[in-house]
Amino acid sequence: MSNRPRSGLSRTVNTLVQALVAGVARLDKSFSPALTFNRLAKHHFTASDSIYLFHILNAAFWLILMQAPGFPLKLAIPVLWTLALLIPFTSQFFVPASPVFMWLITYYSSRFIPTSWRPDISVSLLPTLESVLYGANISDILTRFTHPILDIIAWLPYGVGHFVIPFFVAAFLWLFRTKESLRLWARVFGYLNFWGVVIQIFFPCSAPWYELIHGLTPANYTMKGSPGGLARIDALLHSSTYTVGFSNAPVVFGAFPSLHAACATIEALFLAHFFPDTARYVWIYAGVLYWATMYLTHHYLIDVVGGACLAIAFFYLFLPDELRGEGALAPPGGLHTRSQRSKYEIYDLEDPVRRTGSMFDGSAFDVSEASSDEEVDITYRSPNPNSTPGAAAAGVTREQGKKSHRHTASIASLIRGGERSAEDGWSPVASAFSATPRERSKDRD
Repeated sequence: MSNRPRSGLSRTVNTLVQALVAGVARLDKSFSPALTFNRLAKHHFTASDSIYLFHILNAAFWLILMQAPGFPLKLAIPVLWTLALLIPFTSQFFVPASPVFMWLITYYSSRFIPTSWRPDISVSLLPTLESVLYGANISDILTRFTHPILDIIAWLPYGVGHFVIPFFVAAFLWLFRTKESLRLWARVFGYLNFWGVVIQIFFPCSAPWYELIHGLTPANYTMKGSPGGLARIDALLHSSTYTVGFSNAPVVFGAFPSLHAACATIEALFLAHFFPDTARYVWIYAGVLYWATMYLTHHYLIDVVGGACLAIAFFYLFLPDELRGEGALAPPGGLHTRSQRSKYEIYDLEDPVRRTGSMFDGSAFDVSEASSDEEVDITYRSPNPNSTPGAAAAGVTREQGKKSHRHTASIASLIRGGERSAEDGWSPVASAFSATPRERSKDRD
């Protein structure tokens, strides 16, 4: 009994190692910019490529506003970015991640927007809408009772998972799903956060911590942010990480929509879609984070709902048809598997891996040519007039030590013999049961 968990852990580790080796093998390891120029020359540009012009204009706008680092140091950003795009090894990461970097530069540089350009800050709209829509200030109710254990439970997803899990989602998509799914993740995650920040800039609203500290007095852009309930975590850990981080946040009045809730929702949607076995657990995580955003006084319930709705809209807006259904469970390509068709496809049976969507499908990462299936040659049981039982039995003895996979006659082949062909790897068993024309005419009569 004690060997079972250890054996299961060993298989999981072995699958992860195989997937990692296969993933590294798929990477473009060239460092020659000439290869990138050749690809650009052969690339057929479409209207969708114009989105990169928007990326360039967005980056140029924020670089002009950026004051730290100042000129000419900030010119290093576009120089390094261009080099990363020209080198094939780095461009395979930086090109798909362009929406993510567009969000990051927008979020960081928004602190340099002149006050005269900024709209007025709303301090009463969100709590009023929450009371009207839900009948009470839910976020205020959830903060009336605090406890160190609850603080830790809220801190783990809000203060740790929010910054770590996006990398885990990207890693699992890279290891166990197609390249298109990873590119979709980078695109959706980046644009979701980018437009979330844009909404926060044009629609600034105060968070519950502001109401607890300042009430409903007017706010201004010179005010510092607050860690809210995370200050208790700093006190518990004898640290000032969250106090310093939130006090100097670029977007202080960005309560709506909650990007913590949006990120948790998009992570749950991706994992539940591409790894269905995880659906129960990722949605529990998302639910805990929803509660944590209000318990830690960083968001109202309407902020959470707004962030979740925004994530759902982006997920289904960007999800292509080829990544729906069975396409979402396809393993990464470029691997030399034993066969292009699985035994479940050959026998017209349901594949349990595709039914459950298990993330650890070791067969998809098997790069060995040898088959682990051990089959016994039963050709001596066929009434082949050209062979004798003794010779066939001797042939079985000679073949028993070999590792090669051999398709033999079976019940399935007899049932569906008319549907099979030599291209499917099936033995022409019909030839062993040949009948004369006279016998066939008698059967028809």
